[in-house]
Amino acid sequence: MTAPARRKSRPHRPHVFTSARLEAKALAYIERFGGTSASLRRVLLNTVSRAARVHDTDAGEAATWVEALVARYVAAGLLDDAAFAASRARRLHRRGLSARRIRANLAGKGVAPEQAVAAVARLAEETAEPELAAAIVHARRRRLGPYRDAAGRGAHWRRDMGVLARAGFDFDVARRVMAASSPDDLEEEEG
Repeated sequence: MTAPARRKSRPHRPHVFTSARLEAKALAYIERFGGTSASLRRVLLNTVSRAARVHDTDAGEAATWVEALVARYVAAGLLDDAAFAASRARRLHRRGLSARRIRANLAGKGVAPEQAVAAVARLAEETAEPELAAAIVHARRRRLGPYRDAAGRGAHWRRDMGVLARAGFDFDVARRVMAASSPDDLEEEEG
């Protein structure tokens, strides 16, 4: 018995945009992804421009709808870039990312530079030495320095220092992680 023939799927044809459809798309996006005002604006403008190309309509009018919608959501508190930045910075810090990488990630999400700096600064209020704590998490995840077998630790010292440097940690923090003789020593230094 042969398998049934597969139908070729046609590409999705976007709907003609209306303010109601844009609002529905915006609410669905916020509900699913959260995000920043810049990311919502980007998604909605992409939707509008794609529909305008297909239906040969004016995207300028819809762009004003998008701006008004984003402004209304910011005013209502549905979009809060500062809260998003703080939450994402904490999450990335727990994963072992350096402050430099956290700021770059937030910039990629459309967070303003001053909000990204403030979110990273808040990490210092929550943790005594946030860079060292993140470097320890990174070293544990990648099995670097004291988390490596004692026999191969010396042979891989330069490689491990390079891994920490490429992860955005400065030399002093990387040296402190690599100088620890055991994971327990690192935990004591962090604590």
